[in-house]
Amino acid sequence: MFDPFISLFEQQPVVYLATLFVFGAAVGSFLNVVIYRLPVMMQREWRHDCLEFLEQPAEAGSEKFNLSTPRSRCGQCGHQITVLENIPIVSYLVLGGKCSSCNTRISLQYPLVELFTALVSVVVGWHFGVSLQALAALFLSWCLIAASGIDIGHKLLPDSITLPLLWLGILLSLFNVFVDLESSVMGAMAGYMSLWSVYILFKLVTGKEGMGHGDFKLLAMLGAWLGWKPLFVVILTSSLVGAFIGIGMILLKMTERGTQIPFGPYLAAAGWMTLLWGNELMQFYYSLFGL
Repeated sequence: MFDPFISLFEQQPVVYLATLFVFGAAVGSFLNVVIYRLPVMMQREWRHDCLEFLEQPAEAGSEKFNLSTPRSRCGQCGHQITVLENIPIVSYLVLGGKCSSCNTRISLQYPLVELFTALVSVVVGWHFGVSLQALAALFLSWCLIAASGIDIGHKLLPDSITLPLLWLGILLSLFNVFVDLESSVMGAMAGYMSLWSVYILFKLVTGKEGMGHGDFKLLAMLGAWLGWKPLFVVILTSSLVGAFIGIGMILLKMTERGTQIPFGPYLAAAGWMTLLWGNELMQFYYSLFGL
């Protein structure tokens, strides 16, 4: 069924990458929905569970709310977004970044996520070519973008994203897509235990929580995809980037000392880079430390 497309993409790399750009932008549009709606869905579920635990009556009359319902609308005037107003990147430019009904500014997040997802998709396709690895890496990349967006906005990493990805990583290891089964399982265990140990030690010393439990699960998931050996690259890269950006934000007075900064996006970025260029990063660190 897909053989003609696979042959076309293999023979015409430009067509392949252009297709990934367009499809990636469309996926980015959906990721914007996930980033906005999934935390709201989680909060509603938690509230329902709390009311049920307290044996209180459930709230009545609340509108059905999930990733597909209700239709996207302007947060200011309630104008429903039409199909033509929802074309990734293009619609934002045509509308001048404003709602067509009330001229309220549309957040720049929407076209940026769409463009970023498109570019990431092209890089993955260019790196892995037309292969099962590319398909798996694309799905992982998209999920990491969604998880990072949610962590930046709400300081939480949904289990509904990290845990299925962990099991998918182990499933892929049965077919040696990225690593073998033994490396995958050990990577998941090492990923979780390494950050959990740091968390416990930090809490014992300071009495404070240095990171959220979602970070443990995210690194465990990355370990399932990458294996245990590259995990030190992920941790070191994410720590260096996080420290650099954190210090920069303090110096530029964009944040204050003691402000909690989500670590998930740095882990996600480092994990994604390690998936594509793990050997190169490992050699760089070896040379940097004279090993």
